Amino acid sequence: MDLETDLVVLGAGPTGLFATYYAGFRGLRVALVDSLPELGGQVTAMYPEKLIHDVAGFPAVKGRDLVSGLVEQALSADPTLLLGRTARTLVEEDTGVRVGLDDGSWVRGGALVVAAGIGTFTPRPLPHGEEWLGRGVAHFVADFEPYRGLDVVIVGGGDSAFDWAQHLEPLAASVTLVHRRDAFRAHARTVAAVRASSVRLLTRAQVVEVRGVERVQSVVVQLDDGAIEELPCQAVVSALGFVADLGPLQEWGLETSRRHLVVDQAMRTNLPRVFAAGDVTEYPGKVRLIAVGFGEAATAVNNAAVVIDPAAHVFPGHSSDR
Repeated sequence: MDLETDLVVLGAGPTGLFATYYAGFRGLRVALVDSLPELGGQVTAMYPEKLIHDVAGFPAVKGRDLVSGLVEQALSADPTLLLGRTARTLVEEDTGVRVGLDDGSWVRGGALVVAAGIGTFTPRPLPHGEEWLGRGVAHFVADFEPYRGLDVVIVGGGDSAFDWAQHLEPLAASVTLVHRRDAFRAHARTVAAVRASSVRLLTRAQVVEVRGVERVQSVVVQLDDGAIEELPCQAVVSALGFVADLGPLQEWGLETSRRHLVVDQAMRTNLPRVFAAGDVTEYPGKVRLIAVGFGEAATAVNNAAVVIDPAAHVFPGHSSDR
């Protein structure tokens, strides 16, 4: 079924949810499109239990709680939700844009805000361990409780690996973090907290085998000096990052830089009715934080409002005045 609306928002992560709310605040009809079946984007899919510390007004907030508030706020705009559908094509028209979805339907709006985050994301595989997925090996920790009382091995050296190590340490029987280098890509404060905890850091090491019968029972780790160590465990978390892909967006004629969409200070792309906000954007001085995405969403929607209705003003007034 084809749909006519004022603004199309592509991406239902935190930035897209706030853009959806703000479109309603501006009195615009809005359609929200996402390839995932539920709202919240990457936060819901991968980090619902992660504590987020850099959102204004929250000293710390769980990913799922932040999304819950954003969803409630976004739904106040009475958006049309088009979930589980991937945007495939973009057609520019004189008075709007038409976005073709993978189910053959179209959604047409006066403007489009792309808030697609990193695009689609595919976890990097755990060498020698992918066959154990669902039987003790996982790429993401959506719920900490199932790990209570288990011996857990986490593979990786980035923020996710250290965040999960920090949160699982009080619950698990033991936590060992295995990383192939002795330098980490995680936030220094989190690394310091993990070092001060009971988590064992095993660096300059790689998992070369996962062993078990029906489920994981141990992993075999090889150190740089050739030594071999077998670690008993009932759970392995492979936190090796993921491969991001903008997918069909790369074929829409949008200017890109390092797999991101180039925008100006108004969040305009090189296409006159297409704006972008959040992690998908690129400009000098760009900082990829959820907090930054919120501001970019408001900027994008306010500037899109003028494109949709030239009689409108970029500045909508303060919400406290309403």
